[in-house]
Amino acid sequence: MFVDRAVIEVRGGVGGSGAEAFRREKGVPRGGPSGGDGGNGGDVALQVDPQLSTLLDFSYQRHYYAPRGQHGEGSNRTGRDGEDMVLLVPPGTVATDADTGEVLGELLAGGDRVVVARGGRGGRGNARFATATNQAPRRWEPGEEGEERRVQLELKLIADVGLVGEPNAGKSTLLAAVTAARPKVAEYPFTTLTPNLGVVQLSGYRTFVMADIPGIIEGAHEGKGLGHQFLRHIERTRTLALLVPVDAADPQAEYDALREELAAYSRRLAKIPHCVVLTKTDLLGPDQAPPAIAAPHAWGAFAMSSVARKGLTELLEALWERSRSVARAEPGEGEAEEWWTP
Repeated sequence: MFVDRAVIEVRGGVGGSGAEAFRREKGVPRGGPSGGDGGNGGDVALQVDPQLSTLLDFSYQRHYYAPRGQHGEGSNRTGRDGEDMVLLVPPGTVATDADTGEVLGELLAGGDRVVVARGGRGGRGNARFATATNQAPRRWEPGEEGEERRVQLELKLIADVGLVGEPNAGKSTLLAAVTAARPKVAEYPFTTLTPNLGVVQLSGYRTFVMADIPGIIEGAHEGKGLGHQFLRHIERTRTLALLVPVDAADPQAEYDALREELAAYSRRLAKIPHCVVLTKTDLLGPDQAPPAIAAPHAWGAFAMSSVARKGLTELLEALWERSRSVARAEPGEGEAEEWWTP
């Protein structure tokens, strides 16, 4: 099951209390205070595990409490710190405070780690309070409470190319034709209910990741259909491919509607460079040309058929070159920062 949202409750460990003790040894009268400090409570941290692809585990357990620190002891022995609780999440996870909306961190690559709830500091033992005028203090400190908060986890898939189109535009068919992914393909709308990822392999050991999301319909940015729920998964892509089938009632209107929905959802999506891909060209007659679409903001236009495997090589080579050029560009340069208003 694909789960891309979860809310969990985390709490750092309580710090151990300081000890009140006095040194008692033969031949050492008035040994003085010897109460050690308490250990610090453990932190709750998120860490990327590249083997994970969903937040499903957090659907079964919502509460995560780190171990407390041990109390201090006599002979100036400091209590042991509580162990950190490390929660494994897939790459592309964004952690925010569910109550304030504060972004706690983004975890993108393997090994990335962010602390979402810090453990409490251990209390000081009475040995820390000895002074020249108070050589036998009985003062000690309790450990501090750990941080406690509700954390919202949101998964945004990391891909080089995102496929966008209305239902039955041929997105899943294209993904299945050029990658080892096996998304559901059928002749009725909304066959894709969850995002799918696939790795495209080209000659020369070149690869890039392609993402397919459920179909976009008019009003998707307002929550209609399934597209709004998954549009965030293409916010990190380097380029988009807007798929328009040649048998659409009005290909130009369908392309314009896709652009408007992306721009209405977020400025970030509208800034991502895109190309136009006319799909299902196998439905055209021998002498019939693909419909013309006016797309002045697109970096390219292609016509292809996943079923007949026509035009795939040209499309994939162009997507590879564009995703590499965007990756090399500095933020704020070139087409990657274009803004388009419908």
